[in-house]
Amino acid sequence: MIPLSSHPEQNVIRVELQHNEVLKGMPESDRAELESHLLIVEGNKGDFLLHQGVREMEQYFILSGVLKRVVCNAEGKEMILRFAAEGDMETSYAAWRMGTPTPYGIVCVTKARVARIPMPQWVEFLERHKPTKELFESTVMRLMTEVMGHTITLHLLDAPGRVHRFLRKRPDLVDRIPQKQLASHLNLSAETLSRLRKRGVI
Repeated sequence: MIPLSSHPEQNVIRVELQHNEVLKGMPESDRAELESHLLIVEGNKGDFLLHQGVREMEQYFILSGVLKRVVCNAEGKEMILRFAAEGDMETSYAAWRMGTPTPYGIVCVTKARVARIPMPQWVEFLERHKPTKELFESTVMRLMTEVMGHTITLHLLDAPGRVHRFLRKRPDLVDRIPQKQLASHLNLSAETLSRLRKRGVI
């Protein structure tokens, strides 16, 4: 974990941050203020950035790689709620606002680099920068709607329909996610996903 201000690739990272869905368009003065709080984390495949059920939360801006949002039951069975990649963000903002533990974990699907900031500092920053707060909160609502839509899809669409929907929503991730994890996200067996691929569905 390295502060952005002392990272050897800080110039590249600053450019990458400008393309983030929440930070693009931010005035330079605001960006400089935020960057002074950011820590850069290099995660390996399988590393947890955030564990389910904790109260110490952070905001994540994805610079490279793929992350997943997961929920596990008491037996350890995992449900993948969403995938996110560079330019996206991950957050537990809603839980922080409600004063509840994190309802899900955030895990590296591939080797990943993220910029992180403790949630209290991020919220303080948002309170001073209302346009960013409005964009961020609308993004949070969109992500919550997407997760809800995905959950409903698992019940309403057949296997090809679920695959088509993912391909339409995130064509950029299809070949970057291990097929076993993509199958799990779509509530399919790896064998079924493989058959659909051979048939040209994906």
